[in-house]
Amino acid sequence: MKKTVIALGAALALACSEGHGGTTEDCDQACIDRTALRGVRETLKLIYNLTLQGNPVGSQEELTPCPTSGGARVSGTASSSATQGTTRVDLTYELLECGYTQRDESQDENYALTLTGTFTQTGTIAVQPATHTALLIEAESVTLRGTVYDPAIPYEEEDCAIDMTQDGDRLTATLCGRETSIDDL
Repeated sequence: MKKTVIALGAALALACSEGHGGTTEDCDQACIDRTALRGVRETLKLIYNLTLQGNPVGSQEELTPCPTSGGARVSGTASSSATQGTTRVDLTYELLECGYTQRDESQDENYALTLTGTFTQTGTIAVQPATHTALLIEAESVTLRGTVYDPAIPYEEEDCAIDMTQDGDRLTATLCGRETSIDDL
């Protein structure tokens, strides 16, 4: 009986430690950066949806707590074109230890990040499926802390400059001086 319990315990420990069947060695620096970039973009998108989605057009000024910690302030302008199905934005996001966690079946879409810094966002957000999102998002100095990937890999960057361009579902960026992109945002 004792051998059965030990064998069962070892099997459970192995299954739990492997997450989705991969290891942290499966994710190199490029993979790590893509996952962190996804976390940054999805955090900003969530903040937009929590604060501005459904607001009247014009000048914007909103505060929101972030899902797991900290908060965010969004200010600027947003205007809408009903005929084109788009929203034109010129916004500033100020994040203070803004935490967001995402769990997904895809290993490289898992993160638990906390962001501190100021982002500017200009461009067009698609409101209808027939329209196209085209955004420029920049930050001169951001602190990112937390984990990325599954199994989790510690991630920490300070004084990190971020320049993102979103063209539909494709996101290209320079993240802390390293080039990276996501094709299926």
